[in-house]
Amino acid sequence: MAATEPDTPMAALAEAVRRAARYNAEAECAPHCILWTDRESQWQPIIPALQVLIPELLVFGAYDPEHRAGPAIWLRCALAGAVPELTPDVQRPPIIYLPGVGRQDLRAVENCPDALKPLAELQYRGVIWSQLNAKDWTVLAFLMSGQGGLGLEVSSDRDSKAAMLLALSQVMQEPLSVLRDKRLDATYFNTLLTGGDPVRDLLLWIDEPEAFRQARGEPEWAAFESVCRSTFAFQPKDGALAAAGKLAQRSGAWEPIWQRYCEAPQRYPHIPAQIRRVSAPLFDMFADAATVGGWPQWNETQENVLRADLSTLASLAPHQAREKVEKLEAEHSARRGLVWAELGEAPLARALEHLTLVARVTKAPITGGRVHDLQAEYARDGWRADDAVLRALEHARKPADFAAISTAIRSLYLPWAEDSARYLQKLAAEDRAPGGVSEKKPPPYVCGELCVMFVDGLRFDTGKRLAAELARGGLDVIEHPHWVALPSVTATGKAAVLPVAHQIMGVVGSVDFEPSVADGGGALSSHNLRKLLKDAGWAYLALNDVGAGHGQAWCEVGDIDSEGHSRGWKLALRVDAMLAEIADRIQALLAAGWRQVRVVTDHGWLLMPGGLPKSELPKALVDSKWGRCAAIKAGARAEERVFPWFWNPEQSFALADGISCYKRNEEYAHGGLSLQECLTLQLAVTRNAGGAPHAARISDVTWKGQRVVVAVEDDWASLVADIRSNAGDAKSSLVVAPKPFKANGTASLVVENEDLAGQQAVLVLLDDKNNLVAQQAVTIGSVT
Repeated sequence: MAATEPDTPMAALAEAVRRAARYNAEAECAPHCILWTDRESQWQPIIPALQVLIPELLVFGAYDPEHRAGPAIWLRCALAGAVPELTPDVQRPPIIYLPGVGRQDLRAVENCPDALKPLAELQYRGVIWSQLNAKDWTVLAFLMSGQGGLGLEVSSDRDSKAAMLLALSQVMQEPLSVLRDKRLDATYFNTLLTGGDPVRDLLLWIDEPEAFRQARGEPEWAAFESVCRSTFAFQPKDGALAAAGKLAQRSGAWEPIWQRYCEAPQRYPHIPAQIRRVSAPLFDMFADAATVGGWPQWNETQENVLRADLSTLASLAPHQAREKVEKLEAEHSARRGLVWAELGEAPLARALEHLTLVARVTKAPITGGRVHDLQAEYARDGWRADDAVLRALEHARKPADFAAISTAIRSLYLPWAEDSARYLQKLAAEDRAPGGVSEKKPPPYVCGELCVMFVDGLRFDTGKRLAAELARGGLDVIEHPHWVALPSVTATGKAAVLPVAHQIMGVVGSVDFEPSVADGGGALSSHNLRKLLKDAGWAYLALNDVGAGHGQAWCEVGDIDSEGHSRGWKLALRVDAMLAEIADRIQALLAAGWRQVRVVTDHGWLLMPGGLPKSELPKALVDSKWGRCAAIKAGARAEERVFPWFWNPEQSFALADGISCYKRNEEYAHGGLSLQECLTLQLAVTRNAGGAPHAARISDVTWKGQRVVVAVEDDWASLVADIRSNAGDAKSSLVVAPKPFKANGTASLVVENEDLAGQQAVLVLLDDKNNLVAQQAVTIGSVT
């Protein structure tokens, strides 16, 4: 009985590739595999769909066993039946698709890339699927060729070939009976490429009518006109502006078109301008977003109204301002769900969400109880006001919007922050300031192996943001509230969180609040800091260095404080980007093998758009004067509250009252005593235990010369062992290849380079996703 002809190009392709395995059983051996070379990677878009038809199809590339893809070594393991996820087909040889690899790449073995070399010899034990002329099968060749291909009539001009590749997925699913009756050219391929999507075509035409028309031939344009008449009851000859008006009205058949536009408005950047060119209806003052939200003109009117309303808050008492903001939120919140907000055309409506949170959190200042009560209340809710201020300022991109938003912030937030700071200062004057005086011992976090990361100016609310970012990245984070050393400036605060803090002291007369190395070691310069750390056994990690992944290390990252001093309120525009960089650094450190990264900081800060209140302190009374603190001259009399210096209680300093500043027009400042400046978060960051299902434990490591036998207890299924210079760097492996564990829970590895005998290394266990499960420091060639 004759074989049934494939009904689609996809089925025909599957049959053609498999046909390469045919051989003469009387004179040849069965091929070990079929190699499919594709120098230009033309076939790559359809490989996932083809794998449904060809279960034995494997792909050379990044490790992705779910999609039957992996590097050369993994493919060799698959051919050997050593990959449990793959069930060999005894009836058919495996097919290995090689994107970006040409037949000649395999032929030139001596020049073959290292990543490809493990597969090169398969060309002699297998076969290569290629044309009769020994060239790779391109898409055009397969569609056109009558010898091994489909024999279709295909245009070979440049536009047709480009359109063919773009529409490849659609072409391969078309019935062969239809394709054989057509001349396959750019027009046909472009028709397939649109996917029969008239709504998208209509939106593209409204967005750029001239460009849309010029990009289409007469048949395509005629088809477009026909679809518009039949589906949308609209004649394109009436013009794109008429269509834009119908789109804004969103009635009848145009409602789903509007919804489609709202799903991806960035794809049609000119549609808002097109709608603005249409005469909008007169808007009823009580009209809601559901009725007239399609008109950007209405949204602009509402933004102007909101801007004016926010500007009136300066004349209201704080409680009245909060009531007004709540009322405005009820009137404008619906606009945040409109497409105009997504396009950045409703910045005040978006800022209002955060201003409303400021209003709710600041209804009463944090003034109840003792210092620990203030800490609990601020850690529970108070920090949200600080965070909401920053988030509101993110939308102040234009001067007029900044003026309105900053007016609201000063009306709601400034009195609350002022009253809260004064109460804290009152408690500190009556008893003692939180943060206290140096206890001459290492900070509590110094216990066991860890990497300490110092971030200058990581305020409590930004610490909360960072913790959330890390949690989204799959890490475990434990938060530790921490009162900074006073005054809350970098020179004092950074030294207080060093692991060698007990080796630092303060010398009376240090008007810049800079401590020194104890025992006459001089100023705490960068050089002396690194020396102290080194002498105490702490590694100093510079820039992107991740270290060895074990022991104890100190690193510094982030520039929040310098950004605040240089940019003022515009720091709010950069916070998320800076925190993302810090999170990436933490991820890199944990990937390198560190069990914990402890994030510490020196101080927080105050931020007030328009400037903090000014506090007068004559220069004649001070030796030095910073934004929020000052060193009073000996014998001078000032009305400022004074507090002992953290590093030497025999020296005192003055702090500005409330949230005022000794300098004029300062939007960003620190050095004083307030919850925002002095209560920070330290973060203990570790890998998420739920992401590492293995509970394996290294129970024995035995060396015999350069060979080591590793024994593991508990769960060693799917684990492999490796020996590396750096735990988190696969490229630092010192063995030929990682080894899986046998059924008895042991694995044997050999370090072939005898020059490495006696050197330190790290034995690591990896799961099937290359995650570090366990590690242990070893000395090559020595019993551990």
